[in-house]
Amino acid sequence: MALHVARKDPRAHWFLLLLGLVVMISALSFNGYVAVEGGGSGRTGPDPTPATDDLTRSGPVLRLDGPAPVSRSMPAGTIALTFDDGPDPRWTPEILDVLRRHHAHATFFVVGARVNEHPELVRRILAEGHELGSHTFTHADVATLPGWRRDLELGLTRTAIAGATGRYATLFRPPFSSGPSSLTADDATALRGAARTGHVAVLADRDTVDWRRPGVDAIVAAAAGIPVIPTGPGTPATASDGPASPDRGSGAVVLMHDGGGDRSQTVAALDRLLSALTGRGYRFATVSEGLGMPRSELAASRSDRLRGHALRYAQTGAAWLASAMTWLLGAALLLGLLRLAVQVACAEIHRRRQRVGSPALPRRQILAPVTVIVPAYNEAANIGATVLSLLASEYPALHVIVVDDGSTDGTADIVARMRLPGVRVIRQANAGKPAALNTGIRHARTELLVLVDGDTVFQPDTVYRLVQRFADPSVGAISGNTKVANRRGLLGRWQHLEYVIGFNLDRRTYDVLRCMPTIPGAIGAFRRQALLDAGGVPADTLAEDTDLTMAVLRAGWHVPYEGRAVAWTEAPASLRQLWRQRYRWCYGTMQAMWKHRRALAERGPGGRLGRRAWPYLAIFQVLLPLTAPAVDAFAIYGLFFLPWSHLVLAWLGLLALQAATAAYALRLDGERLGPLWSLPLQQVLYRQVMYLVVVQSVVTALLGSRLRWQRMIRTGGAAALVENTATGPLHWPSNPRAYR
Repeated sequence: MALHVARKDPRAHWFLLLLGLVVMISALSFNGYVAVEGGGSGRTGPDPTPATDDLTRSGPVLRLDGPAPVSRSMPAGTIALTFDDGPDPRWTPEILDVLRRHHAHATFFVVGARVNEHPELVRRILAEGHELGSHTFTHADVATLPGWRRDLELGLTRTAIAGATGRYATLFRPPFSSGPSSLTADDATALRGAARTGHVAVLADRDTVDWRRPGVDAIVAAAAGIPVIPTGPGTPATASDGPASPDRGSGAVVLMHDGGGDRSQTVAALDRLLSALTGRGYRFATVSEGLGMPRSELAASRSDRLRGHALRYAQTGAAWLASAMTWLLGAALLLGLLRLAVQVACAEIHRRRQRVGSPALPRRQILAPVTVIVPAYNEAANIGATVLSLLASEYPALHVIVVDDGSTDGTADIVARMRLPGVRVIRQANAGKPAALNTGIRHARTELLVLVDGDTVFQPDTVYRLVQRFADPSVGAISGNTKVANRRGLLGRWQHLEYVIGFNLDRRTYDVLRCMPTIPGAIGAFRRQALLDAGGVPADTLAEDTDLTMAVLRAGWHVPYEGRAVAWTEAPASLRQLWRQRYRWCYGTMQAMWKHRRALAERGPGGRLGRRAWPYLAIFQVLLPLTAPAVDAFAIYGLFFLPWSHLVLAWLGLLALQAATAAYALRLDGERLGPLWSLPLQQVLYRQVMYLVVVQSVVTALLGSRLRWQRMIRTGGAAALVENTATGPLHWPSNPRAYR
């Protein structure tokens, strides 16, 4: 049925959505590279083959950019204290404070990613006369990395330091390294690769292994070159009886840590070491100072500084995005669980109210005349079955009006040729479904009206069960239970689950909360007065059923749900048709929500609509689906950077919860559990179609486009439920609920 003349649908937003997802996945991947891939507490198994003798017997400072290695060692009486794995917001300032008190300088080998996190600490290191060196970007073991990854680690660290300080660091210490004697062939290859990018390697003469927290005494002894007596597991090592000063005046490069864990022992050991040795003629200097060389940091160009700033902003943004996505997933999960709890609680309340003899049900029988209005536009595939099913109703006073809205497939002729008593056919030029409904309402002569789509089949007791709720004079309209007729294929099963789990559980909730926002076009009953109070069927939105229901509520009427009044309707049989139908539904629902937004401040039934149903629709039908693409992007990120066991357990847990909910809803609706096998595929494939529909609808609304009525092509799915629909009496299967 034509409603609006549409401009061409916007297309650029799909490119922007795809681009946004690519950017998001890239940012999350960068955060995963920084936060997940980097670090570690030990080597991952480099080649144990030792390096050549000219390296393993060299000094701790190595230049490997020439044909032969060149090494240097600290002169006598000079100790170069070096600190790895920082900067750390807690321990680095404490170490700097200790060094300042003792007027000592040191060299800090910083991790590039942590430089981006704490650039102020790196600037303080330089401002207080200390020296900077590179310790890779993510604390990766360069001996195990391919060349491109090693160069990336060094390049990113150099860029990070340039952005934070305006200078380059040329000194380099590989993570997990110690002294020259421990170098392997793979280590040597990595150091030569670093030398080709302008780096000078700095190893250590004395490794304090302070990361193991062996005790303050053991750290001091190792830094001073005093032999250490190993002890049992869990007991700090102790220094043996020996000289109280390091190797009788020899110089050394000492390896310690200012990051990567609890460094309280390191801080205490540093203070004791400086106090003990400064007065004995020992000098504590940076590596370059100790060797009598100029400062190792070089001035960075303006473009390099800008790249450093960009890298820091990218890392900060990626970390913020990952944190925001974690909070979003947590909020969505919490809202989903809360929604499920409310749905189940309300469904149980609704089920108890539906029991025979329940005080919530009317005690007097309603048998007043009812007019069923069937708007039809090109419904030849199902119209015969629809009309026959209505006439087969177990209701004594039933009239049927079929309003043909300019059909071109002979819909009206099919009904006219049937010559059925109590059925009236009205023809009009095509004006849209709302106009057809209003035409039928004007021609009806009863106070109770049932509005039915032309692709819907009623069970014999449907009309009777539907109108019994009118025994309550506050009831202005009643929603029935719509079921999918054509559910043989996978798409049909998915829609069947959606109707039973989503729509019908929600309607039970709305009924209990007295805020029903939608009576489906396939089956709904109305008092004439309620329709008049609402101004008739509105034609200014695409979801005329939602718009009308909201108007009835705001007019002061109550709208319940009668789950035992069943109508079988034909669902879209192709993805294209499904898209067109849901696009119209979603866009029309948003139109109706905007149109009735003033209900948020009203009282009575309208206020319940505004403060209960309106937020529910906004959250679960608009906002959360809009975040679904981001959730999928986060899931792709998780496949590469999060533990698979956690992801699998989380997904299986959610799937089990959804399956339990689906089983409960199917049982509540009198359905078999067979379609549950398709639930995992529904969550993987069908869900994407639904959230993309919401994206398209929101973009259309924001751009101010007017969406035309998008009619679904009928295939006779509802008519297939019954036999002899055109020439003979209606015949139902023995159990229509069991139809598959």
